[in-house]
Amino acid sequence: MKANYVVCYDIAKPARLGRVYRFMKGRGIHLQYSVFHCSLTWRELQQLKEKISDLIDEEADDVRIYPLPSDYKVIVLGCGDRVPDGIGIFLE
Repeated sequence: MKANYVVCYDIAKPARLGRVYRFMKGRGIHLQYSVFHCSLTWRELQQLKEKISDLIDEEADDVRIYPLPSDYKVIVLGCGDRVPDGIGIFLE
């Protein structure tokens, strides 16, 4: 069974930032500069964590993975147009 996660990161060096971005681009929906929405199985989540850990410098970079509730709504303000499938949205 898949669960939803928000993955966001702050990477200190541009080369590592590019590698993390390219890796994440194939794993989820790119919502904002360093923010992705991912729908992952437990095994996929473990693989994602392992790969990101290999790509970053744990002394300089910060990666956060937030689990989302199974039934949630998103509030979109401004020009945000990337919303994961199956998610209810409130536009303001």
